[in-house]
Amino acid sequence: MENKSTRSLYMIPYVIWIAFFVIAPILLVLYYSFQDLNGNFSLTNYQNFFTPIYLEMTLSSFWYAFLITLVTLLFAYPTAYLLTKLKHKQLWLLLIIVPSWINLLLKAYAFLGIFGTYGMANKLLEAIGMGSKQLLFTDFSFVFVAVYIFIPFMILPIFNSLDKLNATYLDAANDLGASRWTTFRRIVFPLTIDGVKAGCQITFIPALSLFMLTRLIAGSQVITLGTAIEQQFLVTQDWGMGSTIAVFLIIFMFIVMFATGTKRRRARG
Repeated sequence: MENKSTRSLYMIPYVIWIAFFVIAPILLVLYYSFQDLNGNFSLTNYQNFFTPIYLEMTLSSFWYAFLITLVTLLFAYPTAYLLTKLKHKQLWLLLIIVPSWINLLLKAYAFLGIFGTYGMANKLLEAIGMGSKQLLFTDFSFVFVAVYIFIPFMILPIFNSLDKLNATYLDAANDLGASRWTTFRRIVFPLTIDGVKAGCQITFIPALSLFMLTRLIAGSQVITLGTAIEQQFLVTQDWGMGSTIAVFLIIFMFIVMFATGTKRRRARG
C-alpha cells in the first residue's frame, strides 16, 4: 500500500504538467476554433477548411512531410548501419547528435548564408563550371535543410534497433546461403522495423507542422498548414481560422501516431 501511495504521489507533478501544458492548450485551441472574427459561436471556420484552398494546403503539407521523411530515411538507415560496424560507434553517434543541440533558428540562418547568392554553395557551383544558381526559396533548399535538421532523430532509433539485432540470425542466414540483399530484406529490415517506425514518426509529425524553416528557406514557394496557422494568427488576426487549422493538424498527428502504434501492437501479437 505504501509503495502504491508513493507512486501516486510522484504522479501528481506529471498530471499537473499534462493538465496545464497539454490538455489546457488543446481545449483553448478547440474553443477558439468555434469563434468567428467577432468572437461569436460559428461553424464557418470548419466549413472554410473544406474549401479547395485549404484542402490543397493540407495535401501539400502531407506531400512535403512524406518527402522529407522518405529522404531522411534513405540517408539515415545506411548511416545507422555503418555506425554499428565502427569501432567507436557511440562516439560517432554522439558527433551526429551534437548538431541537434544547436538552436534551430541559428541553423536556419546559417543555411541562408550557405545557399545565398554569394554563399558557399554557389561558389562551389561556379568552381565546377555550373555558374551561380538561385538555391534559396526553392523546394530543393527547403527539403535539404529539413532533412539536415531531422536526420539525427531518424538515425538514433534505427541505430538502437540495429545495435540490438542478434548476430546469430545473420550467421544463420549466411550459413544457409542467403545473399546480402536477401538477408537484409528478410531478416535485418523486418527485425529493425520498430526503429524505422519510431524514426519516421519523430520526423513526419514535426515536418507536417513546419513554419519557421518554410518561411526562412522556402519563402513563398512552399505553403503548409504550419505557415497557414502563423499567417492566420499574426497577419490576418483570424484566431478562429488559425485554431481550426491547428485542430485538424492535431487530429492528423494523432492519426499518424495511432496508426504506427496499432501496427506495432499487431507485429508484437
